[in-house]
Amino acid sequence: MLDNNKGFFANIKSDLPAGLVVYLVALPLCLGIALASTGRPDLLFSGVIAGIIGGIVVGSLSGSPLGVSGPAAGLVVIVVNAISTLGSFEAFLTAVCLAGIIQLIAGFLKAGVFGYYFPSSVIKGMLAAIGITLILKEIPHALGYDEDFIGDEAFAQMDGHNTFTQIYYALRYNSMGAIIISAISLGLLILFEQPFMRRIQLFKFVPGALFVVILGILINLFFMTSMPEWALKGKHLVQLPVASSPSEFLSFFKFPDFSALTNPQVYTVAFTLAIVASIETLLCVEATDKLDPFKRTTPTNRELKAQGIGNLVSGLIGGLPITQVIVRSSANIGSGGRTKASTIIHGCILLLSAMFIPSLLNYIPLASLAAILLVVGYKLSKFSLYQGMYKLGWNQFVPFIVTVIAILSTDLLKGIAIGMAVAIYFILRKNYEHSHHYVKEEQSNGNVVKLILSEEVTFLNKGSINHTLEDLSENSTIIIDGSKSVAIDYDVLEIIENFKKHTAPLKNITVKTIAIPEVTKVGAH
Repeated sequence: MLDNNKGFFANIKSDLPAGLVVYLVALPLCLGIALASTGRPDLLFSGVIAGIIGGIVVGSLSGSPLGVSGPAAGLVVIVVNAISTLGSFEAFLTAVCLAGIIQLIAGFLKAGVFGYYFPSSVIKGMLAAIGITLILKEIPHALGYDEDFIGDEAFAQMDGHNTFTQIYYALRYNSMGAIIISAISLGLLILFEQPFMRRIQLFKFVPGALFVVILGILINLFFMTSMPEWALKGKHLVQLPVASSPSEFLSFFKFPDFSALTNPQVYTVAFTLAIVASIETLLCVEATDKLDPFKRTTPTNRELKAQGIGNLVSGLIGGLPITQVIVRSSANIGSGGRTKASTIIHGCILLLSAMFIPSLLNYIPLASLAAILLVVGYKLSKFSLYQGMYKLGWNQFVPFIVTVIAILSTDLLKGIAIGMAVAIYFILRKNYEHSHHYVKEEQSNGNVVKLILSEEVTFLNKGSINHTLEDLSENSTIIIDGSKSVAIDYDVLEIIENFKKHTAPLKNITVKTIAIPEVTKVGAH
């Protein structure tokens, strides 16, 4: 049962363990993305700053109950090219600040409405593809081949290799110590997923990922003393910058060079960052809402404002650009997070650990963290998801599977674009024969609204229908009439079903449906 009436600590028994797991997932991603983006070990902390701001600042301001923000792998190439173009990291930080301001303005202009126009088939294809990508990308790290950074999502890597050649080299140049640690870690995580383990009181509060990390550290310390040829060192471990004094810790924070405002290229970079970061965020918001077991709806305009403020703050103190990130968000959901307290907790733990125990964190083997991400990937791409999408018919399955293949063979944004093109083709093919609007009629006999769906209702109507349902007053009655409809898109049926089962009871709204098909649940996560 979800308790929303007691504030931040209402669901702390669920949110604290989830926040710990998200922290363990986020830490290596922040460091890996920072190294890939800047190419400079002295700027590793820029990724941690972005993770902290994404957790605490964006988490506090966002309306997303389970979304987690931080530095994103999808922005790495843009960041690399931007720093090269602008000539310095400080000038780049100016562009990050400007990107945040652009996002903030976009939020006030209600540009978040575009988030409602991503088809369900494409969003679920994105989730499945990211799950497969996580599995393929983490296999090398589980084998002890850590040439690529943890968190990379693109098929073609910046070092000239790709996802499959990386696995090939990992099979050739593996580490027995890493294999043992990752195998034990994976076995433990599978054990912790079993129902009988969840009945043990201790494991309801302490996440299995924490046990896995602690055990990974202990096994590697044993290797160091007894079997040094198997011990993991250097790049095979977390490499968080360690400050020897408070002044050195403060030196990790960089500040924008505002003299770069006279450079026209700064504005080009800022607009590029703002557009790409906003698209990634809106995609992740849609995906996270679909994974949310309580089927809550994130206000997208508020999300853009929160992301804008987050990027502004991140740029001001030396952090990388921020987006909402599906890997962290799905880890949050899979670990039992219930409210945005888990997101804020993960940001606080990032800050405190970076300040007080960086040396201890640098004992964590990447093989242990790879095992955690392998489980996250599996949960995102279960076979039941593919079965469910296939049962929905070709109009849903084809865009879904095309999105999966496109993302796996390119990257997130290109794959989404290809999937969208295919989904739109199917919509246009249906719209060639039928119109696609809906009409709302208010009745005079009491607080009753009648929603008459038209002949053809598609995902293009999601935003307006969702807006109508969200605007209904408490204690009212709505009649949703689909008797005139030849076809109602699955996306619209999903919105109606979620509203009927989850939102309407909270506002004491009576929902009556006429000729509205039942929604079959697809791919439980």
